Amino acid sequence: MSDTTEKTSLKKAIGQKSTTLEAEMSFFDHLDVLRKHLIRAVIAIGVFTGIAFYFNEFILDKIIFGPKKPDFWTYRMMCQLVDKFPSLGADMCITKINGEIINTEMAGQFNLQLNVCVMCGIVVGFPYLLWEIWRFIKPALHENERKSASGFVFFASFLFIVGILFGYFIVCPLSVNFLTGYTVSAEIKNTFTVDSYLSSVATLTLGTGIIFELPVIIFILSKLGLMTPKLMRSSRRYAAVIILIIAAIVTPTPDIMTMLIVATPLFLLYELSIFVSAYIERKKIKAEKAFYAN
Repeated sequence: MSDTTEKTSLKKAIGQKSTTLEAEMSFFDHLDVLRKHLIRAVIAIGVFTGIAFYFNEFILDKIIFGPKKPDFWTYRMMCQLVDKFPSLGADMCITKINGEIINTEMAGQFNLQLNVCVMCGIVVGFPYLLWEIWRFIKPALHENERKSASGFVFFASFLFIVGILFGYFIVCPLSVNFLTGYTVSAEIKNTFTVDSYLSSVATLTLGTGIIFELPVIIFILSKLGLMTPKLMRSSRRYAAVIILIIAAIVTPTPDIMTMLIVATPLFLLYELSIFVSAYIERKKIKAEKAFYAN
């Protein structure tokens, strides 16, 4: 009887060990698959970075340093608005950007070129990165989950691009104008390092692109049950205060109209996120009713 018990225990131990080894192999297999997807994404970003090196003069002069020039598209549009609506105030028409950009390091300009090209590679290659991530996740999803998330790459890429454009043409130039012209004493001259300038432009532009991914993030959190439309609606007043603070910081004048131009898309983005969360909640309730009905 004792021998039989020992044999049974041994068989169970061997079975459990086999299951554990199979799970570990499966885990490492998944890691290997993920590694391959990420390698392809990195190669794509590397290719776009190389293309950016070829067009680096245009990218630096027209794109990176564009918000530092008075003839930038945003500033010209603001001056046209002032011409049509003088009540907006002459301060809204920006014709001069204060402050000078300098390089204080021997490798500063080389690092600038390298960082700018890598940043461009990441921005352009971001949709492909999302596609590779989607290809990795897709096999683990059920058929209904695949259908509900089929537009993930398109919508996430679309929102990211819209956020990048909004950040570059609205948030970035208004912030650059405000920060370069802000002084606390006439004795202090505004002279900025090229690293500081690039960091500000990159943070504002890429940061806005990431912020515009809010509906996608809310979609995922709602799917996981971590976010509900009720919670977002109850937090609307706090979100409104935060949005207005952000808009007030980046606008060049205390004029309420200019601040609303920046704040309106952020309000719409938050309301869209509530709609997305409510949509997910309705689908969950409908699925639960259908399950219990059967």
